[in-house]
Amino acid sequence: MPLSNPDRRLRRTLALAAMCTFICTSSVQTIAAPQLNVTTSWIGNSYGYGEGTWMQINVTAIAVTPEGKVFTNAPWDESGAEISAYQDGKPLGFAGGTHGWGGAGGNAVAVNGRYLYAAVGVGNEKGHLVGGGIWPAKGSQWYGITRRPLDEPKRAAAFQASPDPLNPHAQLAGAFLKINDVPAGTHADIDGLAATDSTLYVSNTPMNRIEAYDANSMQRKTQWDVQAPGRIALAADGSLWVLTGGAHTPRIEHYSPDGKRLGDTLALPDDTVAVDLAFDPQQRLLIADNGPRQQILIYTRNGKTWTQSATLGERGGIFAGVAGRPGPGRFNGLTGVATDARGNIYVSTNGIGPQHDDSIGAGLGATLEAYTPAGKRLWNLEGLLFVDGAWVDPQRPNSVYTGNKRFELDLSKPPGQDSRYVGFLSNRFRYPDDPVFHTDQWPGLPTARALNGHTFLFLTDMYADHLKIYRFDAQRDGETAIPSGFIAGRGRGVQNVPKAPPGGDWIWRDANGNGALDADEFTRNPGRDHLAGGWGWWVDTRGDIWRARDNKGIWRFRFGGLDAKGNPIYSYDKLDKYPVPAPFTEVHRAIYEPQTDSLYVTGYTADSPHDPGFWKEAGRVLVRYDKWSSGHPEQRYVLQLPWDPKAKPPVTPAGLTVEGQYVFVVEPAGNVHVYDKDSAKELGTFGPGPEVGHASGWVDVPFGISAHRQPNGEYLVFVEEDARGKVLMYRWKPA
Repeated sequence: MPLSNPDRRLRRTLALAAMCTFICTSSVQTIAAPQLNVTTSWIGNSYGYGEGTWMQINVTAIAVTPEGKVFTNAPWDESGAEISAYQDGKPLGFAGGTHGWGGAGGNAVAVNGRYLYAAVGVGNEKGHLVGGGIWPAKGSQWYGITRRPLDEPKRAAAFQASPDPLNPHAQLAGAFLKINDVPAGTHADIDGLAATDSTLYVSNTPMNRIEAYDANSMQRKTQWDVQAPGRIALAADGSLWVLTGGAHTPRIEHYSPDGKRLGDTLALPDDTVAVDLAFDPQQRLLIADNGPRQQILIYTRNGKTWTQSATLGERGGIFAGVAGRPGPGRFNGLTGVATDARGNIYVSTNGIGPQHDDSIGAGLGATLEAYTPAGKRLWNLEGLLFVDGAWVDPQRPNSVYTGNKRFELDLSKPPGQDSRYVGFLSNRFRYPDDPVFHTDQWPGLPTARALNGHTFLFLTDMYADHLKIYRFDAQRDGETAIPSGFIAGRGRGVQNVPKAPPGGDWIWRDANGNGALDADEFTRNPGRDHLAGGWGWWVDTRGDIWRARDNKGIWRFRFGGLDAKGNPIYSYDKLDKYPVPAPFTEVHRAIYEPQTDSLYVTGYTADSPHDPGFWKEAGRVLVRYDKWSSGHPEQRYVLQLPWDPKAKPPVTPAGLTVEGQYVFVVEPAGNVHVYDKDSAKELGTFGPGPEVGHASGWVDVPFGISAHRQPNGEYLVFVEEDARGKVLMYRWKPA
């Protein structure tokens, strides 16, 4: 049904709708199903929450005590671990008070002998939180410092009276130092902190000054002007070394404790992007370089001059050698460096660096590492995934892709030890136009397909607006996923994609193979029907892309083969449009199996209408249509899916997938239903086991579940679990 013949297409699609109405079908009602015997594991995090611990998903600043206890900070962790503590590779807990009820984390942290000081934000949830001294007035936002006891950071280390002693949310207000009061939506972050037992130094970055406070009374002592001050390192003589000039032109300046500019400094290499600095016990200055080097640069003082005497980490970081291959010293997006009294060096990364959009940093993967003074890695923690799914590489059954990472499985090992992080897919130095860095919806939910002997990765975002396409060239680009194509729906989310036409609704293909988004490679939708709108994407095993578009029907982009550069070809002149098939009024998912010519459609009907409070859900009804391509499709069955939105937690179909002999449907709270795909009989359910604390975060995306049938008949079922930085992996062997 090509677009060049609209009359023929219309006749055929109307006939399809009519046939779907009159073919005899069976209606299947579900009854309570047994719990299936599964083993729960996970990928993407050092800890699975089986013991109540996890590694946070972003780290933008670190501070270390002399004994080696690491305190972190970040603007966001989905489960409230923005400010956390770690030691010897183990999580010790998080401070709290930085998530919900107006609280947020920040980008700076410091410690002295008594206290933890951390940059935080305080809002009012769009005016819904009211309390003088506890939350800012409607329309305002506060940025400042929270102070906590070093040995018990969940408590407030108050230095002023609580504004409301009877209000439990006011307890931390007595330990909050307000630095900036700005209009809501304005960024006025504190980008640097340093503390002695007597003085707290604060980089008030937007106000272009450093402020010094009494570390105990928290009264301001002095301040001085510095252009865009950032991280601060305290030397043994009490002087301050400060990163200044902002993210794009960082330089280092040296000040006395009272703010006098000192003459000695050091020159950084031209391409250095310094993001943090610290002194070790030998008074060497360590500088985290988030530029192309991705190293810790180590400087030694010789009289009044400083010379680079050593480095920590491989030059080029994770992008050296086999690009994207993680390992000791292969840093990726440096955010922090610190040392302890023994000279051990602690390094944090988040895949991009500290000066970037918070949501992107939270989606590219945090690591926290410790090294001996000689450079040997002592331990490594990973919190790698956020709003992410997983999909087995069809050409490598032990290889699993997520939105921008690759893992290898060894299922002979116990849960939590059966996967290994082996590939970071996004190379911002080689492919800076990669849409991952220019959209605000995280890397995306993956589908991996083998087309003409090559594996391609398709990523859709959490709002199902767009579809990114990537190819691979292991000999030239290692693990890197090379930008290959992009199908854009609505303008939202793609307004910052390089050289893209305004308003969305275009297709981009890397025609010259350079991985850059060149202006002449975009094709705007020539038709009057816009692609924007709809919750369903599916890439079938032949490479056709299916788009379920609510009440606008189902669209199918036909796979047009590969172009001369190895990119999949999709175009508006190879687009089929099907109307909403009976009995649906809206379609939210459409999953096609070429081998049986079957289309599995979910959505809503007149008898089972859409509840607008559950806007991402797959729908209340599942219909399997056979002989879909014949022009005379047959309804094999109509299945009523679990639907009880008033239950706690709600029971609705958040997403589904079809694999092997089964349909897998996941609820928002992570419970999975398994149906025989031929009969629609429900075989049973399963959910998170003791290995992950019987806990799952909200499945808050349209494509939060995938499955893979192994040669031995066992199924691997992956479910998004963004609450604690991982993807759940279930192993199920049908009886």
